[in-house]
Amino acid sequence: MTTLVFVHGWSVTSTATYGALPRQLQQQAAAGGMTLTLADIWLSEYVSFDDAVGMADLVRAFDHALRDLHLLDASIACITHSTGGPVVREWLRAQRDRPGSHSTIRLTHLVMLAPANYGSALAQLGKGVLGKLKSWWNGVEPGQRILDWLALGSDASLSLNLDYIHGADPASAGQYLFVLTGDRPDRAFYDHLNSYTGEDGSDGVVRIAAANLNACHAVLVSNGKAATVDTLSLNVQRGPRCAFRMIADAAHSGDAHGIMASAAPDTVASILRCLAVRSAADYAALCTAFEQDNAARDAAKVELEPAGPFAPRVHIHDPRSLLVLRLSDEAGEPLPDAGFLLTAGTPASPDLMPDGFLLDRQANAKSRAVSLFLNHSLLAGDARVADPRNSRKTLRAAVASHQPYGARVQPADLAGLVHHALAQSAPGDDLLDVLSPHQTTVLDVVLPRHVHEGVFRLTRDLAPHDFHKPVPGPVIGG
Repeated sequence: MTTLVFVHGWSVTSTATYGALPRQLQQQAAAGGMTLTLADIWLSEYVSFDDAVGMADLVRAFDHALRDLHLLDASIACITHSTGGPVVREWLRAQRDRPGSHSTIRLTHLVMLAPANYGSALAQLGKGVLGKLKSWWNGVEPGQRILDWLALGSDASLSLNLDYIHGADPASAGQYLFVLTGDRPDRAFYDHLNSYTGEDGSDGVVRIAAANLNACHAVLVSNGKAATVDTLSLNVQRGPRCAFRMIADAAHSGDAHGIMASAAPDTVASILRCLAVRSAADYAALCTAFEQDNAARDAAKVELEPAGPFAPRVHIHDPRSLLVLRLSDEAGEPLPDAGFLLTAGTPASPDLMPDGFLLDRQANAKSRAVSLFLNHSLLAGDARVADPRNSRKTLRAAVASHQPYGARVQPADLAGLVHHALAQSAPGDDLLDVLSPHQTTVLDVVLPRHVHEGVFRLTRDLAPHDFHKPVPGPVIGG
């Protein structure tokens, strides 16, 4: 068995965070015929709670620490939790892009537990009053730079993930990535001042879709014909297939239900299934097996949360999708004041969108990206949801899909020497095609700049001519 390195998440100050997981893996590995001794296990201690420490600093320090391992076969496997996943992925990218300054140690398996690959809705709140209070109580700073990386829609996280989506399949080079995440919050940790801690479709900290590396990059771009309303065509790039599994009843953290510290049998067994992969064929088979496990979980999606003497609270765990939206023009300038609307039906209308489809909206103050948390079941249509206590009782009636789904964009500047026009997606494109259950879609909407010939004219008239009020003239290329 190769050397196994554990990498914890944000704000951790003790290796107690790993709980019984390292020893449980050792014991279960032996029972399954795998050799894993304590000498093969290393526990990380990295600092994320210092405001001066950024992601690049962690990558550099991680690389330095690896050089001291004196490995026999110059390879390792990693098991990460939460922010630890992006840390190791950023190291892999740095190792690829700057080979002269990084170690040549080969990572064979990266098993990410509840990774914040696309960030966490809590990260932006962590920089506020609650984050400062928590840090004050623990005697540490909130880790400003790492939280900036973890904020939904951050430029740094999108850079890493778009690189992955458009890159080569790691499995083809013998490097295997896995994502295991809990399917619900630990209700005992619910914070009444912060509803994100009890958000369905998350583990209480990271949304399932934001953990999953199966994702796509979609671009709505003009067909190049100047018009009163620009038509935007849809282009899609899907990322490499990644082995992804939801662990039933697991939450982000905590001794009772935390995906790592609790060392639940399903978590341990799933990790060992990942570590047993030895070929691309093995990996593809495990991807399929995990997909079947997830389908079984989605089929039994009703949770009844005890509420003391009252009737239990009903949670319908519909698959969610995360849509990260960026608006810009063809010159790369952001359009923060443009209005964006999703539409449904034919003729397309925002009024036809299904009730309850939008669960949350969060804007990133720095990147200006907007993250929309969507109920995929309500968009795609769903069968009747029966009460598990009485199958004849209906918790939710069948929901019809309102396809096709499209988009409209209304820029703030609809007139002028240089302006943008109203835009809409092409009638033949359906945005549901790029929204998958439990997955993230990065959507770039790129509007053309309408430049009028009045911006630059030539004249043979040598007499003085005032043009402080230029006549716009037609649009160039129109």
